[in-house]
Formats: sequence, structure tokens, C-alpha cells
Amino acid sequence: MRILVVGAGAVGGYFGGRMALAGQDVTFLVREARAQELAENGLVIKSPRGDATLSDVKTVLSSRIDGPYDVVLLSCKAYDLDSAMASFAPAVGPGTAILPLLNGMRHLDVLRDRFGAASVLGGVCLIAATLDASRAIVQMTNMHAIVFGELDGARSARVEAIAAALRTGGFDVDATDAIVQQMWEKWVFLATLAGSTCLMRASVGDILAAPGGEAAMQALFDECAAVAAAHGHPMREPSAERSRAMLFAQGSALTASMLRDIENGLRTEGDHVLGDLIARRGAEKTGGAAPTLLELAYTHVKAYERRHGR
Repeated sequence: MRILVVGAGAVGGYFGGRMALAGQDVTFLVREARAQELAENGLVIKSPRGDATLSDVKTVLSSRIDGPYDVVLLSCKAYDLDSAMASFAPAVGPGTAILPLLNGMRHLDVLRDRFGAASVLGGVCLIAATLDASRAIVQMTNMHAIVFGELDGARSARVEAIAAALRTGGFDVDATDAIVQQMWEKWVFLATLAGSTCLMRASVGDILAAPGGEAAMQALFDECAAVAAAHGHPMREPSAERSRAMLFAQGSALTASMLRDIENGLRTEGDHVLGDLIARRGAEKTGGAAPTLLELAYTHVKAYERRHGR
């Protein structure tokens, strides 16, 4: 199975690297600068699951893609989706499966409009990872998982084949018949985490220790969960329990990657994680004339982006 990983950043580099180390036919679609870094230093993973270095990394530039791949693993930032699609389009043939690991839901419509509904799977990844100053991939917790499936819930032969290839990487893989539900559940968690930690510019533990912090976290979680429920995807109790365990962990240093983007002066996924959730709420708005916490968090992020853009 030929697998094209779009980018070699923290997420794509981690999962693609683990599979390549296991002998899978993995190629990374990268820009020239990243290709040079990988040629000189290899793909380096620093992880509580075991450090590793992949030498002789297979890379390709968009202009040199040689025909269709079986799987395109897409893990770019949501705001880079249009440019990413243009770069990997030559790799998509009639039998190619596109497995996106992006946040939110908007990307599904964009991908289906460009490549056709039959080409697109649903997926989420569960990992906390970043690139350090040396461009090595640093996994910050033990969690490393991919959950994916057909958007219509079918248990297809291609999903089973992809799952078998993914599992060789040693990370957790769940080929599910409820991927849309799980995407909504992750979105609720992520929007709560991003909204709260960006708005307060603090970790979960710091927020909970502040006056009114726990109530604010609960209100934001309830607001996000209400949007999912209004779209037919109420949080199932096991998922809600896992989310609450992380969002209400006293002393936790957990922050959203969106906050780290703000702290590092980078672009954010505010439109895709917070703004799109607000847009999908529509008539379900519960805050009256005053802005809700979700809206206030989105305003905060957009104000940062406007200032940063100057």
C-alpha cells in the first residue's frame, strides 16, 4: 500500500514516521526546505513511547508526484487546506482514499467538493506533539491514536486494509462505524479546551484554580455540547466523561495548541474550531444579547489575529 503523508510536521511526521519505521511504503509530501532537513538529519521522534530516528526518509515535491497513491494522510492546519489540496491533487486517483486528521468538520465539505464524496474518509487523531527548535517531533504525552472510518458508517474493505497498515506503526487504531459522532465529540472537547485556555491565556489547572474558573469551564463545555446535540450528535457518556476528566483535572498543565500558536505569534485555527461551531449553532444560541463564552473566546482569538496581522 502506497501511503502519502502530506507534510512532515508534528502529527503527520509522527504517525507517518512510525509506519515507515515499521516498513510501510510511506512518502512525505514536503516543501524543499523540509526535504533538505529530513535528508540531512532524518525524521527524529522524541517520545515517551520510545525515541526513534528514520533515516533515508522518502520525500516528494508536489511537482514530482508519480501517479496516484492508495492513501493520502492529511494532517495540515485547517487554514492550509486549500494549498494542501492543490499540492496533493496529482496523487489522487479513482481508488485513492483521503484520510484527513483535521480539527472541526468544515474540511469534509471542502474535500468532497474537490475530490468527490467517495474519496473522503472521516478521521481524528489523539496526540499531543510539537516540533522543537531542532525540528524534531516531540510527543508530550503517552496518547497516540487514530480513529477513522467511512462517513456513512459502512465497514468497507478499504477501511480494514488501511487499518491494518496503520496498526503496524504501534499506535492505537480504531476503525469505527461512528466516525462522524466521534468527530463531533472531539470537536466539543477541543473547542472547550481552546476556547477556555485562549480566553484565559492559562492552563486548565490555572483556570480551575481561579475564582469562577470551574464554572466558566463547565458553561463553555455545555455550550459546545449543545451545538453537537442540536446537529444530532449528543455527547455519549463515555466520551463526555473522558473530556471532563481532562478539562477538570486540578493542577493540569494542559493547554490547547491554539494557545501555543498565540504565544508563539502564529496563525490560529480559530475560524475552524470556534467560528464554525458558532456558525453551525444558528438558532440554538443561548446567550441572548450578551456574547456567550464561546463567542467571547472567538472574539478574543480574532482580535489577536487582527493585531498580529498588522
